[in-house]
Amino acid sequence: MNIFRRLCRRCGVALVILCTLFPTMAVVASDIVVGSWNIQRLGHGEQKSFAALAAIASKVDLLAVQEVMTEAGIKQLEQALEKHTGESWSHLVSHALGSSSYKEMYAFIWRDSAVEYSDGAVVYLDPDNHFMREPFSAKFKSKRDQSELAMGTVHIVYGKKIADRTAEITALVDYWQWLAEIYPNTPLVLAGDFNLAQSHAAWAPLKKYARPLVTEGASTLSKTDGKYANLYDNIWIERDSELAVREAGIIDFPKLIGWSHNKSRQHVSDHAPLYMTLGNSQLDKATASLVSVTDNQPLRQEKAALPIRGNRQSRIYHRPDCPSYNSMSEKNMVTFNSMQAAEEAGFRQAKNCPNAK
Repeated sequence: MNIFRRLCRRCGVALVILCTLFPTMAVVASDIVVGSWNIQRLGHGEQKSFAALAAIASKVDLLAVQEVMTEAGIKQLEQALEKHTGESWSHLVSHALGSSSYKEMYAFIWRDSAVEYSDGAVVYLDPDNHFMREPFSAKFKSKRDQSELAMGTVHIVYGKKIADRTAEITALVDYWQWLAEIYPNTPLVLAGDFNLAQSHAAWAPLKKYARPLVTEGASTLSKTDGKYANLYDNIWIERDSELAVREAGIIDFPKLIGWSHNKSRQHVSDHAPLYMTLGNSQLDKATASLVSVTDNQPLRQEKAALPIRGNRQSRIYHRPDCPSYNSMSEKNMVTFNSMQAAEEAGFRQAKNCPNAK
């Protein structure tokens, strides 16, 4: 089937292609701020304040957007961003996805001075038809250091009950493994509105490979100022991701623009955007952050309690923070309580471990 890849108007041409992806070596994207935001029926109706949307979205360099109703909506946001920042922005949008009676689009929008589209824009083919709105993904490059990341975005169906959502959540592990196949040697990110808290048991299959960056707070605006409900939005990265995540959190955008929750829900969105800062990037100091967590500390504590894993055949051992820690077959695995114990048993440390000697 054909996959639509629409580049911004600045390119001067709309391309309709079947995406063919070629494995390439890539370095890890850094020095940019990456965000995710459900902008609640973007492009539908006349109530949106694009000036307010631009003031908020301009805090990040690369933004995954869910619930886009028309491409005109994302183009209008791009124009508002350019007016607000005085800089050039670009966008990429999927075709409409969903049922015969209701469809949405996904989009990415980015600051041209910081980010560029690399390749691989594609809607997941979903061979088993698990998703109502199949995820959309693409690979991007940080212009600040020429590093890359592959980002997927999804809006999980809400349905009438939680069971309606869990089927799609469970299927995300297949999508994640598919991302790893089509974007080899590239750090993976999955962002979106998942309509299910990351603590639910349905996430267990994906948690073997990935982890959510935000695990506290909430991102859905209630009608009461300052109060939020449900942490349904999130950004997921690989458990052993090489991304240099400095910070992640939720932007308290009503506080940022000085609006009430009711006004914000009516003219902006009922969801707050999430963000992660990579490398040396920082969120604008003027941005009100509802939740801000330094990323790697909790995982480092979790990993510190895990054993050293050695391969009986190669006589190589891997620390919990090594890239190949989870890829070893169980039949070849032997565990140790410490690096010293592994070395005394005749094993040497894997050369691809961080700071390996």
